Parts: sequence; C-alpha cells; structure tokens
Amino acid sequence: MSSLPPALRPWALQLSLFPEDLALSLGPYVARLAAAIGALRPRGETEGGEPQGYDGLTRRGPYERLLLTEWLHALESPDEFIRRAAFGEHAFLKPAFKQPQGSRRTVALLDAGPDQLGAPRIAHLALLVVLQRRAEAAGAEFSWAVLQSSSDRGPFATVTASTVQSWLSARSIAPVTGEHLSRWREALALGSAPEDCWLVGSSRLARIPEAAGLSRVEVEERVAPSIRRLAVSVQRVARAPSSVELELPSPEDCVRLLRDPFTSRATTPVRLSSSTRIQSFFFSADGTRLLLLRADGSVAAQPIPHSPRSTVPKPRRFQLPIGHRLVAVGWRRNGGLLALTRDDKVLWIHGGVKGPLRSNKPRGIPYLGYEGLLPEAPGPNQLPGLVTSVVENDRERVLIRDAEGRLFVIGHQGPAVLADRVSALAEVRRKPAFVMKPAEGSSEDGLMWLGLLEDNHQRHLPLGPGIGEAFFGHSIAVGHTEAGLLALQHQPGIWRVLVAHSNVDLHVSEKNYRVVGVADSSHALQEPGLVLLAPDRQTFLLQTPSEKKRLTRAADVVVHAAVSHGLPVLVWQTVKGELVVWSLSQEAALYRASPEEGA
Repeated sequence: MSSLPPALRPWALQLSLFPEDLALSLGPYVARLAAAIGALRPRGETEGGEPQGYDGLTRRGPYERLLLTEWLHALESPDEFIRRAAFGEHAFLKPAFKQPQGSRRTVALLDAGPDQLGAPRIAHLALLVVLQRRAEAAGAEFSWAVLQSSSDRGPFATVTASTVQSWLSARSIAPVTGEHLSRWREALALGSAPEDCWLVGSSRLARIPEAAGLSRVEVEERVAPSIRRLAVSVQRVARAPSSVELELPSPEDCVRLLRDPFTSRATTPVRLSSSTRIQSFFFSADGTRLLLLRADGSVAAQPIPHSPRSTVPKPRRFQLPIGHRLVAVGWRRNGGLLALTRDDKVLWIHGGVKGPLRSNKPRGIPYLGYEGLLPEAPGPNQLPGLVTSVVENDRERVLIRDAEGRLFVIGHQGPAVLADRVSALAEVRRKPAFVMKPAEGSSEDGLMWLGLLEDNHQRHLPLGPGIGEAFFGHSIAVGHTEAGLLALQHQPGIWRVLVAHSNVDLHVSEKNYRVVGVADSSHALQEPGLVLLAPDRQTFLLQTPSEKKRLTRAADVVVHAAVSHGLPVLVWQTVKGELVVWSLSQEAALYRASPEEGA
C-alpha cells in the first residue's frame, strides 16, 4: 500500500486487506468517518486505575497534594495564600494512574436488514476499518457482529477477508427488533451504559427502547436523480452529534465492494494465435513455471506473475528441430529451458548445462547401445515427460521422468535407470523427490515409496499402502518432514495426506469428483486438503477435514487442471482453449491466455 496518499497512511494496514484500487476508493470514506467519530478518549482520573506516581501539576486537588512552595506562602504571607486560593491559583501535584487498557472494549453492532441493503453497507465496511484502527490505537479490544445473526456463534474479533465475507452473506429481510438488541447486549455483557458501543444502521434504531445508552451511526442513501450520495450521522452518547455526506464510488467499484471486495479487477487475457494456441500444460519440477505445449509443436516456459497487477513476464520458447519429437521438457533451477528431443537414432539434450555436459550445441546420445536406458518419446495421447537437473560438485546430472513413468539419469558416467512406476516427480526443499507406485502384481493396498536424491545416492522411505496416484503440494505450515505436502490415493475414494506427525484421510465419496491436487487452506487452521473438480467440470472445491468450500468457477468446461507444488496456484484449461492461473491465497486470476477468434 505504498501508493496510498499520506492522508490514508494511518489505515494502511487495515486497507491492505483490499486490492489497491478498491482501497483507494474506500480510503476517503475511512478518513472522513474517522474524523466524524473521533478518537477513543483515554480514561480520566475519575475513572480510577492503579496509582503510578505523579504526572505534572494541576490547579485543582486536595490540599494534602499542595506544593510545598504554596505552603511557604501560608507561613510567610497568609493574605497572598488566601488570595491565591480564592482565584484558583494554587498548584497541586497531579497523580498518574496506570489505566487498565486491556479491559477496554469497542463494540460495533451492524444492521444487515432491508433498511441498509445496497449502498449503505459500503459505509458499514468503512466503519469497520475505522473502529478497528481506533480501538487498536487506544489499546482496546474490538468486537463486532451482525444484529440479525445468532449470538450463539459469538462476535467477530477482527476484520479479515473471511469475516467480511461472512458479513456480506448475512443479509436479512428481517428489520432489527428490540429482541435482537437484547440478545446481543446480554451475550456481550454490555450492561446499561457500555463505554464504547456503536449501533450502525438507519435512524429507525433510535426508536427501539433497547438502544438506550448506545452510540449510533445512522446511514441513509440520498435517492434523487443524478445524486449518488450517502448521509452519515454520528450520534454519540453525551456528546454533540456530527454528520458527513459521502459521494459513492463508481458503480463498478460499488458492485465489487458489495459482492467480493477482495478480488482484483479481471486480468487482461493474453491473446493466442493459431500457432501459439496452447494444447496442454504441466508444471516445472520446482513448481514455479508453467510448461506450455503449443499447437505449432514448440514449448514455452511461462513465469507466473506474483499478483493480478503484475506485468506478465514473457515466456522462454523452444522450437523443435525439424524431424525431432519432444521427449521431455523442464526448467533448470539456476536458469534455462531444458528440453529433450529425439530423432530416429539419437536423444538430444537442448539447453546449456554445466560440467561435462556443457556445450553451445545440443548434445546427442545415440540410442544404439543404450536400449532401455534412455526415455522414449510419448505416444499420440500422452504428454511429454518432465526433466530437471541436479548440480553436485560442479557437475550436473539430468533427470527425466518419461511418459511411461520411468525415471532416468544422464550424468558424466552415462545414462542409467533410477526407478520405474514413478507417479510424481518434484523438487522438495531444492532436492528431487519422487513417488513410486506399488510393484506390479501386488495387492490393492501395496506399498508406495518416496525416493529422495541426495549426494550421488538415492534414499527410499515407505509411505504406506496405496493405489499409486500422488500429488505434491505447496504449503509453508503443514507437510511431511521429507516430502512436504503430499497426497496419496490410499483406496478408491480415500486419499491420505501426509503431514508432519500424522496422516489425514479424506473421503471423496461423491461420484465424478476429480482430484486435481493438494493444498492447504490459506486461512484459520491451515488444514491440508484436496483440490477437487466438481461433476459440472467447472467448479473447484477445497476439501479439508473440517469443511468443503468453493474456491472458484471456470467460465467453461475444464479439460485439464493442476495445482502447483511450488506456489499457491491452481491452473486450468477449458474446452475453448482458455488457460487461467488462479491464486489460492489472493483468490484472484494471475494470468489468462485465450485463443483469438477463429484461432
């Protein structure tokens, strides 16, 4: 929020919850309402507190706190002493008190009924930002709730994306009644004269007897031709009222604030010609780049933008030589597109690699003599393999998982087969890791293994029984100590997610739900969960042990989807060829690519 004007900097932390353009629209509301409400005044001396010495001088007080110099007047000049007492000129020590700030509380109760539907709720949203910042500045607790909601769930303690979304969905057709107020006054133990409690709604709230002793913010929409304005009246207990009129933002911003204030403006799609149309995609081994397979036979490594407002980086492209077939493609962690192609006799490695593989030209390895020790090109309905590399002692080994699930290594001693039946390959904590399916002919609950490449050797760890399919996922807080966040298909309809000290079993019982990856919930408990594609083939869900929530919905039927293990992103491609990169943490599209009309 560095682009906020200086007048809005005090609320920069609270406004950072919203996309920058919406923060700039909401910011003027916040500044003007904060001035109308005023600061939360500190407790005075009469409210007590724990004594903590003295804090300066005052003209009033008991005579046991009179300065010694004043008593000198009583001894030396009694008439002057009496005159100073009559005119209030005596100086007294002013006591200091340690205020019990932790026990202070600001409460906001919002009307979500028909009186406040529509534009008035924009002022409610700005008021939540104001009151939260105001309470924090005074060291007070902050609680807020919707008057029409049940008090059994308790109030909200913060203003976050999830709590605001709950407030937005709490619209009600029932107007506020005295019963609503009584229930919340009892639940929050407000008493007859709460210190700082605010009712936010229409002027009708003042006519409810149970509202006595509460401060109010009355919001009304001015309805007139060519006028888009809100009138806000602040009615404070035992203080003079104040009012302010607010011009509404643009209609587009109003809709976003009332429906989904945390989604950025739609990203401008990248237009694809008939030759650059994307046929399919998968992630690089480190999970930070999309490897795109294009209609003209070329491949591209597309960096993923960090936010919807970021400039889309240009992809790195590789065009296959004439007569070559693509075997595998990937991205080297220290930079560079790495591609493996083959002709009738030779496997070619494209991309400048280090050590004995360094060359300005592609390096060719003849298939003759290496039958079975080199990856094959994929079949007509198969994706190419994934390739990455490992640098050890200034020497680089190229790792390839081909379309058949075999893992190969090509190093200074030549090619070798490391494993077969590999269902997933990724870089975990900057080291290659892979999952092996149960051996052929084993029972339905055969053992799955985790392979780790370390210092010129590989280490295998048992993962438990499973069918074979596996997904690596991205998580900072949860995950297996060796494999990171990893989901294995344990049995039909049952998936096992490996975490630090235990396993989490998730039942995907509904038919036609497709598991496309694993991630953790970005809010609250950060539970591990499966990312599912619903039977409609457009809606994506996150299923955790405690809930199944909707993530987003594609514009058309999805033919391919995947979740990155290096970034919190979900990517899908539709039947019309549109490719979308969706941020699971920002809940917004980071990148879109769609074919031109007629492409």
